[in-house]
Amino acid sequence: MKGGALDPETVMEAARAAASLAYAPYSNFHVGAAILTGGGAIHSGSNVENASYGLSICAERNAATTMASANPEDRQIELVAVFSPDASPCFPCGACRQVLREFSCKEVMVEDSRGLQRYPFEEILPNSFGPEDL
Repeated sequence: MKGGALDPETVMEAARAAASLAYAPYSNFHVGAAILTGGGAIHSGSNVENASYGLSICAERNAATTMASANPEDRQIELVAVFSPDASPCFPCGACRQVLREFSCKEVMVEDSRGLQRYPFEEILPNSFGPEDL
């Protein structure tokens, strides 16, 4: 999805829509994520579970791999929104945080009883390891 002037609510709305598409027959924990790139594109993903639990994929990694394969010229993550109707707020797990770090994620947004909450990425993954460390 491409956008013009995008506000944070638009990105969160894409995450909410993605959560409704989650395949979560085992945990019944539905998560959606939406990534806003530096070029203004929004890529979303939902969690997809598997009977062999280790093969399941989180919404954030699903969105990140969709973004990475969509346009090699637009892989800078400006903002990732994460939503679950089953938990508030819903933050990315550690593995997802590391994958988001790969694409220089700048900010994470979640929703709680106070509304949309935004966090600089360094706050949720301090002292991180990235491509520049190799």
